[in-house]
Parts: sequence; C-alpha cells; structure tokens
Amino acid sequence: MRSRLVPEFGLRQLANHSIGWWLQTEDLPDRKNRVRVVGDKLYLDYTPNNTEAHDRLIYRWTDVLKAVDRSAENPVFRRGLYPRSDTSIQVVANQCGTCCFGEDPKTSVLDLNCRTHDLDNLYVIDGSFFPSNSGVSPALTIIANALRIGDRLIERFFCSRRFCSPVHSIDDRLIHRLQNFSPTSPT
Repeated sequence: MRSRLVPEFGLRQLANHSIGWWLQTEDLPDRKNRVRVVGDKLYLDYTPNNTEAHDRLIYRWTDVLKAVDRSAENPVFRRGLYPRSDTSIQVVANQCGTCCFGEDPKTSVLDLNCRTHDLDNLYVIDGSFFPSNSGVSPALTIIANALRIGDRLIERFFCSRRFCSPVHSIDDRLIHRLQNFSPTSPT
C-alpha cells in the first residue's frame, strides 16, 4: 500500500520494526445484524455494538504498551507510536448468532439441541447457534457442542432401537459395542 504522506522506504521500515495487535471484544446480540440472501446475492448487515467496552480495552492496552516503552533500558526503543484502525466489514470471522436457538419456534430457528424447528433431520452445530460472539475464538466451544449434539443423535437414532444398552456416556456405549462386537461371516 502506498501513501502520499510517507515514502515507501519509510513504510517498509515501519513495517519491519512493528508488532501488530488484534484486539477483539464481544459483539452483542442484535436482530438487525444478519446474513441475508436476496435473489442470487448475499448481504451482510452489521452495525457495530459494544464499542465502549472495545474502546476501553484499546485504551488500556495502549497504556500497557506505553508503560513497557517507558521501562525500556535503551532509549532507542522508546518510540511511542500507537496507530489504530478499525477493520472493515470484509474482515468478518466467526459468524455467530445467525441461527438463534430456543424453545419457541416463533423467536428461534433451532431447538435446544440445535435441531431446526421446521425440519426434523436438520441440525446446525457451528457457531451460528451462539447468542453472540465472544472476545475469543469459539472453536473449542463449537467442538464441545458438536460432541454434545453427537450424543443426542446417537441417543435419538440408535438408542431408540435395541442397539444401546443403558450406559452412562457415549464412551461407555462405544466400549460396550466394541466388547460385544462379533463380525458376521459372509454367506
């Protein structure tokens, strides 16, 4: 990226001697923030919220960096340059809250087990069931929820038949199945 204010050499020097920090705070639930499909086009409606908490975090982190600069033994490292910018809508990650879950089909898309109210065999187990996006990556919670929903699916589709014995967890069921496994020989 070229700038009229700083020559390319200066920008290169700045980039080579900089550390970038990404500070993220929670996006609060807002029914107007959504992903829409109109015809063959995808639209992302988003209005930032929780900006006061985000600004407090940035100002606090800037204070920490200034204290580090002041404590540097070598005055060369006391630069005190803290540029800030907001990311554009194109830098969107971890979409959450796009499929609200709850007990009432009028106010939610998914039931409490992440199954859609309208389709009996459709489950949504990504981050869209979260009410909001926290200030950290939701990956581990998505994995934990996928395991929880996996247990529900096993109970629903296999334990309703004669395959499952009354055991306590999915691990116990798998161990029980393996212990009682007997391959059938082809006829």
